[in-house]
Amino acid sequence: IIMKTAAFASLIAGAAAFAPSKSSSRSSALQMSFENELGAQPPLGFFDPLGLVADGDQEKFDRLRGVEIKHGRICMLGVVGYLVNKAGIYLPGDISTDGTKFSDLGSGWDASFAVPVPGALQVLAFCGALELVGWKQAEGSFPGDFSASSFPVGWVGADDPETQEDYRAKELNQGRAAQMGMLALMVHDKLGNVDDLLPWLPSN
Repeated sequence: IIMKTAAFASLIAGAAAFAPSKSSSRSSALQMSFENELGAQPPLGFFDPLGLVADGDQEKFDRLRGVEIKHGRICMLGVVGYLVNKAGIYLPGDISTDGTKFSDLGSGWDASFAVPVPGALQVLAFCGALELVGWKQAEGSFPGDFSASSFPVGWVGADDPETQEDYRAKELNQGRAAQMGMLALMVHDKLGNVDDLLPWLPSN
């Protein structure tokens, strides 16, 4: 009797595991609210494998989207900066009062570790100033709209809402690609085979 009871309980438990979950259905319904957001497009559509916005919190979604856009912008600059330095193009002058020139730094990881402490502090201070008092998110606007900043920021040529949305979608996609590209450059720079991947650079 005990064995039969245990077997029956196991069958019930197994069936329950495949039964529709109310919380799962609710989570899916909440995620549906973001499926039409900018950036949710083929082939992945709305992609949230970690369930970060499974609760349907619009404020959290906007904050994460703002972070995504900011990281994308940084990486777009980072990829261009990496390629420019790799091609042997540098800012003129010194990066530090000890006489270290920008051209002395090299590129990639080597350049990161070659920056003198005073120079690194200048970069940190500049980025901190932009973050704290420079870039300002416009209240009530879409994430990444820094038109409330202390210096003029806008969308060049976006004279109508449709054009602006098209520009925003392109920026978002290019930012995502740049994040992957920056990661790939960092990995291959560490492996030492960037020159093999980018033989077209003038320095090669």
